[in-house]
Order: sequence, then C-alpha cells, then structure tokens
Amino acid sequence: MHRRELLRIGAGTAGALTLEGVTFARADARSGGEESRKVTGRLPAGAPDYVYLPVEVPHGVRELAVSYTYDRPAVPPGTQGNACDIGVFDERGTELGGRGFRGWSGGARTEFAISAERATPGYLAGPVRAGTWHVVLGPYTVAPQGLAYEVTVTLRHGPAGRTPAPVHPPQRAKGRGRAWYRGDNHLHSVHSDGKRTPAEIAAAARAAGLDWITTTEHNTTSAHGAWEGLWGPKPEGDLLILTGEEVTTRNGHVVALGTDPGVFVDWRYRARDHVFGRFARVVHRAGGLVVPAHPHATCVGCGWKFGFADADAVEVWNGPFTPDDEIAIAEWDNTLVASVRQGRPWLPAMGNSDAHREPQVVGLPQTVVLADDLSRPALLDAIRSGRSWIAESSAVKLSFTATGERGAHAGIGERLRVDAGSQVAVRLEVTGAPGCTAVLVTDQGPLLTTPVPADGRVEWRTTPSYAAYVRAEVRHASGDDGSPGAMAAMTNPVFLGRE
Repeated sequence: MHRRELLRIGAGTAGALTLEGVTFARADARSGGEESRKVTGRLPAGAPDYVYLPVEVPHGVRELAVSYTYDRPAVPPGTQGNACDIGVFDERGTELGGRGFRGWSGGARTEFAISAERATPGYLAGPVRAGTWHVVLGPYTVAPQGLAYEVTVTLRHGPAGRTPAPVHPPQRAKGRGRAWYRGDNHLHSVHSDGKRTPAEIAAAARAAGLDWITTTEHNTTSAHGAWEGLWGPKPEGDLLILTGEEVTTRNGHVVALGTDPGVFVDWRYRARDHVFGRFARVVHRAGGLVVPAHPHATCVGCGWKFGFADADAVEVWNGPFTPDDEIAIAEWDNTLVASVRQGRPWLPAMGNSDAHREPQVVGLPQTVVLADDLSRPALLDAIRSGRSWIAESSAVKLSFTATGERGAHAGIGERLRVDAGSQVAVRLEVTGAPGCTAVLVTDQGPLLTTPVPADGRVEWRTTPSYAAYVRAEVRHASGDDGSPGAMAAMTNPVFLGRE
C-alpha cells in the first residue's frame, strides 16, 4: 500500500501527513472472526509531527487491535535515531481539541486493543463504532536514513459488550484542617511510559509520607478511573488522588494539574501554532492548574517554548536535583524580580518527582502546601497562591516567616506590609537536613549563606527598601568543583513592603 502524498499544515495545528486509508472486505460481520491489514511505508527525515492512517471500520466490530514496528538504523554520534509514538482517534475525527481521542501510548507499547469492555492501559474502553478511525504515528525523531514502519490493524467481529462506568477518586480526603500537606503532582504509571501500577504508586506515596498525589500520564486520561479503592477506607480515604495529564508537546511539557476526571487536553501543536492559550483555558475550565514541567530538561521536545503568561505555577525541581533544575530556579527567580519591578502577579514554584519506575523515588521532591483542608479546591488554591515550599523528602521540615517591628508577620507566599525603611526579622527553622547550608535569596541575589546550626534556626534582618522579597534555600554540601550543592528544600518568597 502506497501512502498518498498529502501534507496538511492547518491553521493552529502541527503539520500532519495523511496516508492512504485501510479498508476491510466485509461490510458487516455479526458472526464473529477477525480480519487484519498490514501497512508499510517510509518517512523521510524532517517528517511531519503526526502521520494519520485512516481505517474504515464496518458495523459489527467488537474489538480493534493495532500493532506496529519501525526500524532503528545506526546513526553517527550526536545524531538522533528513530523514535515513533502511536495512538488512535475514533470515528468522531482528529480535529484538534475534538471528541475523537481514544488513546495514546507514545513509544511505551508496540500494540494496543480497544473494545467496549476493556482497553490497553493508555486507551479508553468503549464501543468500536462504524466509521473512519485514525491510527496516528508520531515520528518523534527520524534518522537521516528515514523511518521504515509497519502497522497491522486487526478487527475482531462480534457483538459489543458493555462499557463499565469509571470510578473516579473522591475530591476530598481525611485531613487535619488547616495544615501543611505534602504532595507529588507529576507521576507516571503503566498507563503511559511508567512501570508501576497505580496500586504500587499509592503504596510508594504512603511510604514517602505524602498526603496527596496527582496522576499525570503523557497525553491520555486512561488512568483517571484506575485508582478505585486506592485512596483508602471509605468514606474519606487517607490519600487524596487528583487527576490530570502531562500534555507532552514538541515544544515542552505541561502538567494539567487537578483537572476534572475524564477531561482530555490535546497536545498536537507547537509554539509557532499560537494555540497554547486555548488549551490552557481548557485546563482552567476543568478546574485545574497549568504548570510547565521541567522547563530546561535536555530531552528532545522537553524545553519549554510557550512562555509563562498562561501558567499558574512552574515546576522548578524535577526528580533528583540536577543542573537543569539549577537553571530553572534561576530563571524562575528572574520572573520574581520582573514581577516586583512591573507590579504584576508572580509565578509560584513547585517540585515533583516525575517518577516512572524503580529506583526512581515517589516524593523526591515533594511540594508542601498550607491548605485549609485536604481537598482538591484547597490544595490548588494553595499552590496558585504560592503558600508552598519544596522538600527532598518528608524527613525535612521547615518554617519561614518575616516579622515587622510592631509584630506584623507574613509567611511563605504572603506579603509583609510594612514601611520601606522599617526593620524586618526573617526567620528560618529547618530540621531533617543535617550538614546543610541555608541561603537567603532576595531580588539582589543571595544575601546570607550560613551553615544550618544545631538547633536549625537562622535569623537575618533587613528592610523592604533593601530586599523586595526573600526566599530560603537549604542545600547539601557543594561539589568538589565548587558547584552549588544539591537542594534539600526551598521556599516560595515572602514579599516585603506595601507594594
């Protein structure tokens, strides 16, 4: 079968190539059995982001199954080899942001199946209705020799079963009233490219001392209904499980954090398409937060190119601390300076593990928020407001406040409204970080660096005219080359002055 040379560059969408369609001889097959069709082809270097294979599905299909392979030729050092993702859209179409999405496994699987009763993780169970479905290939990188692919589509005939109603996690868990709650909001399971099951993630979260987690699979919502009973005993469990998605575009990844269960956020665009704001609004209408993830990661397509105008927070610490995180924190600090200078809202920081498999640690790091209760609305409000700090584990405990001459005080994410020349006492208390160094950072940069004393208490005095904000870092020992030590904890800022 030869591909049709049709290249579509639609307004507001990434480039797409549509292949010649697959048809099946039997128009109706109620008696059972199956049929398969195989499609082969080659994509050149510089291929479009998405390649669609239309599949004409007749009536009477019980299950659609797809498998694929592609070649991986040797390439010179420093040259990207072949990597190709896969997913599928049903008869409702492939329109950007439309209703046709039925699943995505990226490059994590070589085959999948969908029926009314069940679906491969990453895909959505439901009837296989007649019409034009589209298998979508995502040639993430293509070697200079091109990418040779083979796709096999199998239709299994018979009566459709019943689709079970999804059971989604509750929006509230048993908490401690207004308190500091610990969460990890960037996690992957077998529903995308992770290796842990939801049950294993829930167990790891409890072991890490977390109060809540967010399920954020790459470009799919299939995990939203996979957590039944894992939140703990009824009526309120001990672990709050929020739903979301890691929207994985070719120009950066964004965590759609705490969206309504079942809400899908499309990912098939680049910054040049000027549609990111549209999908940020989808996240907000679904009650979630827009959080650019690992903005300076070096993996292909990971670097953040959409800007931060639509963001509610930014993930500045992703997994074990690396130079990528150091750059992300420096850039984030620059946004704080700009917000002070321009008198506009500031962007809070958060940290998540992005854990996929052992030995990656769930809860390294974790975001600790001051919320009115352990519920989705309260936690998201706390993150959006910046009442939060980041820790490498639940062993690290911290408080950080600023107090004025007449007793006025403010905590993390708040503003101490005192006159520009008045004295302010900044106090940091930290435990669980032996041998670490405390650093107090302002809009001028670091103004105090001192070993954390035995009692864990550090105090520094300043004025709002000297420091527009102050935030705290707790770092491990510096590297042998003099590089900054890895982060053990860091806070969002306390702002000083009357604005």
